[in-house]
Amino acid sequence: MEKFNKGFNLNDSITIGDGRMVLFSGPCAVESYEVCAKVAESLQKICDRLDIQYIFKASFDKANRTSVDSYRGLGFEEGLRVLDNIKQEFGLPIVTDIHESQQAKPVSDVAQALQIPAYLCRQTDLLVAAGETGKTVKIKRGQFMAPEDMQYAVNKVKSTGNEKICLTERGVSFGYHNLVVDMRALPIMRQFAPVIFDVTHSVQQPGGMGGSSGGKKQFAPYLARAAGATGVDGFFIETHPTPSEAKSDGPNMIPLHKMEDFLTMAKQAFELGQQAKNEVE
Repeated sequence: MEKFNKGFNLNDSITIGDGRMVLFSGPCAVESYEVCAKVAESLQKICDRLDIQYIFKASFDKANRTSVDSYRGLGFEEGLRVLDNIKQEFGLPIVTDIHESQQAKPVSDVAQALQIPAYLCRQTDLLVAAGETGKTVKIKRGQFMAPEDMQYAVNKVKSTGNEKICLTERGVSFGYHNLVVDMRALPIMRQFAPVIFDVTHSVQQPGGMGGSSGGKKQFAPYLARAAGATGVDGFFIETHPTPSEAKSDGPNMIPLHKMEDFLTMAKQAFELGQQAKNEVE
């Protein structure tokens, strides 16, 4: 298997794919400035203590919800305003989803990384528009995609001259309402770009609660340890001060008060994975 060893700079202080752990984390959706600020402040302090590179994550719009009645966010303008305030107050880079190609440029004025949702990872116009911004493009592997086929999504972004790309693993569909993670996908995709493991969506049960998605977060520590030991470049984790009150994806979130212990465990697995990856490659 071909070795991938080229990292890239997300900004002046964060590098993805160079052997240092990176964390994309925050609430699933932008619910309010207060929730976002509480998460950002807590995680920034935790990551400083643990020497983890941190990017704040929240979605200004959740366009792929199960039900038309599901909460989507504060809207384009207000959601981006909250994210910009978080960036300015805490000095944190931002990652957020885009769903349409025309969103790429205005969102890139706020965010340092644009996330392509799993269901949209084949959308050529969306990938090209994201690449043309020059910002980091974080592509989630679709639940229907073979890991080796993600090279074509990477190449669509690279066609713009932008090589600041990372891939995200979040499991594949295994029957109805269930996802499983094939750990072989991680080294396969890492041939094409750095790989981030999505801890919380890998335990999601899409549509598993009727009009909303469920999740089995008790399995999150096992998957995080396994992915870390496999040699990923970082983690994507959604968290909330009170997951039971979260307006999106609460059942699979890690509670904010448990994040320091969780990240301590994940970093230990990550460091073992870096050693093993160097030996294998």
